[in-house]
Amino acid sequence: MPEELETTWNLVRRELRQDAPDFTFHIWLEPLELAGRRGDTLYVCAPDHIRTWVRERHQELVRRAVKRALGPAAEVEVVAEDWSPEQLPTEGEPERRGASIPEALNPKYTFEQFVIGDGNRLAHAAALAVAEQPGQAYNPFFIYGEPGLGKTHLLHAIGNYVQAYGNGLRVRYSTIEDFTAEFVRATRGRDTTAFRERFRDPDVLLIDDVQFLADKMRTKEEFFHTFNALYESGRQLVLTSDRPPADHDEFESRLRERFASGLVADVQPPELDVRLAILRKRARLDALNSVPEETLFEIARSVTASVRALEGALIRVIAYASLRGESATPDLASKVLATLYPCAASAAPKPTVDAIQAAAAEEFGLDTRALLAHDRRPNIAFARQVAMYLARELTDETLPAIGRRFGRNHATVLHAHRKIAEELQSDDKARSAVDNLRRRLRGEASL
Repeated sequence: MPEELETTWNLVRRELRQDAPDFTFHIWLEPLELAGRRGDTLYVCAPDHIRTWVRERHQELVRRAVKRALGPAAEVEVVAEDWSPEQLPTEGEPERRGASIPEALNPKYTFEQFVIGDGNRLAHAAALAVAEQPGQAYNPFFIYGEPGLGKTHLLHAIGNYVQAYGNGLRVRYSTIEDFTAEFVRATRGRDTTAFRERFRDPDVLLIDDVQFLADKMRTKEEFFHTFNALYESGRQLVLTSDRPPADHDEFESRLRERFASGLVADVQPPELDVRLAILRKRARLDALNSVPEETLFEIARSVTASVRALEGALIRVIAYASLRGESATPDLASKVLATLYPCAASAAPKPTVDAIQAAAAEEFGLDTRALLAHDRRPNIAFARQVAMYLARELTDETLPAIGRRFGRNHATVLHAHRKIAEELQSDDKARSAVDNLRRRLRGEASL
C-alpha cells in the first residue's frame, strides 16, 4: 500500500477502533483493507466471507469513521478482493492530515473497565493515585509484567483520567517505538527542537514498552535527558516494561537507577475468578448477551496466559458460532479452544503444585526435598526450574503462591519460567523433560 494510502487508512482504523466494540472490530472491521481512493471516496476491500455482513451491518459505522477522519465530504464503498479502480489520483491529492500520526489514548481503557485481582491490585491502586496526584504520589511509576496483562490499559487509564479531571494538565502517551521514530525524523531533519518540546512539555508523560530502547544507543541517550528534564521539573513519568528495572542489564546503571527511583509494581496473570470477571465485563461491553455463563467459565478455565489471550479466545468462540450459525455452548468453546490451547482440551482436573513437585522429583531421580532445598547443583536447579515452569503453566496459583511452595520468591519463579520457556525453543533436553512431565502428570491426574 502506498504511504499516503496507509496514512489515510491508519486514520480511519483509529476512528473505527475507538467507536466499535472490541468484538465487532476484531471480527468484522480489522480484516478490511484500503484498496484505493478517488477524490473523496475510499474503496475498502472486504474478504469474501464477511463482505455481505459488513455491507449490511457495518457500512454506516465505517462511513462515520471515514467522515470523522477525513472530513464531512468523504464517502466509502465496500468492494471485493479482486476490485481495482480504473484510475486513481496519484498527484494533487489534498492532504487532510499530516503523515505523522501521534499516538492517541484509547478511551475504552479506563479505571472503571479494569478488572482488579490479587495479581494487579498494587499496580491499579498506584496508577489511580498517580492519576489523582500527578508528580506527587509516585514519580516515576514503573509497571512491569508479561505481555497482555493490563500494563497498557493502566497507562491509558492514567492518561484518560488526567485529561478528564486534571484541570488542563497536558498528557502525552507514546510507545518507545514512536518516540524513536520521531527522534530519528527530527535528527535527519537537523531540527530536534520541536521533538524535545513535544516530549518535555507535557505534565504527564506515558511511555509504553521501554525494553525496546535496548539496542537504540542514540535514542537511549535522548530518552535519558528527556527523563531528567521532566523529573527535575516535577512532571509525572509512567513507564511500562516486560521486566523490572534491575533486570534490564542492557541499560546503563544510571538509567536503571532512575527507573527504579520511584514505585515499581508488577502485574501478574489473573486467577480463575478474575478471568471469569474479565469475560463477563467484556461480554457486557460488547453486548454479547447470548453467551451462557457456562461458556464463559469454560473459556476462563482453559485460557490462563493473559488478559489479551482471554479476550481473544472469547472473540474466536463467538466468531466461530456466528459464522456457523450455532450457539456458543461450552462444548463448542471447548472444541474451538482445543485447537488453540491443546493443554486445555483435557477435562481432567489441573495438577497441584505438590503433584508437579513429586512428578519432577521422580522424573529426575531426586527426592522432593531436594527441589525445595537451597541446592544449586546444575541437575537439581534444572529440575526445580522445570517444576516451577509447569507449576506456572498448569495451575491457577499466583507467582508468589508458587514461590512459597518452593521456598522462593515470585521473582525466582518468573525467572525460572522465562528461562525454561526460552530453552524450549532450542534445547532438546528441556523439551523432552517438559513433555515427559506433562505426560506423567496427565496419567497421574486421570487416576
